[in-house]
Amino acid sequence: MSDTLATQHSHPITRGAPPLDAAKVAALLPQIPQWILAADGASLSREFRFRDFHATMAFVNALAWIAHQQDHHPDLQVGYNRCLVTWSTHAVGGLSLNDFICAARTDTLLETDT
Repeated sequence: MSDTLATQHSHPITRGAPPLDAAKVAALLPQIPQWILAADGASLSREFRFRDFHATMAFVNALAWIAHQQDHHPDLQVGYNRCLVTWSTHAVGGLSLNDFICAARTDTLLETDT
């Protein structure tokens, strides 16, 4: 994870703006090494595992706060002891810098948990 990305803030995105190009995505991916780029290059995903449902929901609630602060919201799939987080920017039909910032901020939740 990059402290640089994790300390940045998301910015409003204009609908129809272009998504990040493949070169920019490739340059940013090493800063969030545990995230997986979708085959179509339009989203980033990572599955988080926890000891139980309570720990999973604590993570989800903390992530909801980050999403609220950044005004950028992930897709979540939540189970008993896991949460799949997917970031993409619907307004551009792919990835924006906001997705990388929020992925890095998501990673910071685990620095003191699990």
